[in-house]
Amino acid sequence: MTSTTTARPRQTGHPGYELELERTPQAAVQARSLVRATLACWNLEEHTDSGVLLISELVANAVRHAHGPLIWVHVERPAATLLYFAVVDRAPELLPCRRTPGPDALSGRGLHLLDGVADRWGYDAMDGAAARRRTKRVWAELRVTPSNS
Repeated sequence: MTSTTTARPRQTGHPGYELELERTPQAAVQARSLVRATLACWNLEEHTDSGVLLISELVANAVRHAHGPLIWVHVERPAATLLYFAVVDRAPELLPCRRTPGPDALSGRGLHLLDGVADRWGYDAMDGAAARRRTKRVWAELRVTPSNS
């Protein structure tokens, strides 16, 4: 399985992390590991369950609905009080859409989970070489209490 992790310094002093993964269901396992490790490094373990849930839903949607062999997972801390989770895929024309699943449906609840856990979520269509040519980024933000890290 293809997997490349990149750490990039940020103005907050906390590096942001990017993980390139094959677009398969197993990608969620590696994405959750990245979230756990990153939040442990930032001494924010109390937010692990929420972060893992958010990244799991973002990855699951990309695996199910995107195109191409790869996705890119991002975990960042753009401010001391903000966590940012994102997945980039190559399906900019397939925008997230809330569904109303029936009581016995096995899928269709992911965006409702994002609504319930994230403080804010959305998506951005991206274009150009820096954006890996025509991609979409679906993201979620989680407000946190600053730690001493």
